[in-house]
Amino acid sequence: MWVSLKNIFETPESKWILFGFVGQLMFTGRFIIQWIASEKAKKSVVTRSFWTFSILGSSVLSVYAIYRQDPVFIVGQVPGILIYIRNLVIMRNQERKIRLEAVNENEQKLQI
Repeated sequence: MWVSLKNIFETPESKWILFGFVGQLMFTGRFIIQWIASEKAKKSVVTRSFWTFSILGSSVLSVYAIYRQDPVFIVGQVPGILIYIRNLVIMRNQERKIRLEAVNENEQKLQI
């Protein structure tokens, strides 16, 4: 099923295979991002970019799986998109809470 680089853009099928590989590369990239961030912090860190790459990679792979009509691949990818989005929402809410607490703390200091 491997196609030569010369023929990669010659057929619609090979374009879809390239599309699937791009999705897989994005999906794999999230692990590299998470690993680098964790190494720098010397603890396990999951960054916003990890979840963003998760959404992008999983979305592309889902489209590819739908095109290939692969129900196992579809079921494996599509639900994850919602989980990844939810994690970004949780991060955003946590950051808002931290900012609000910092503002409240500064206001209390000013009142003293």
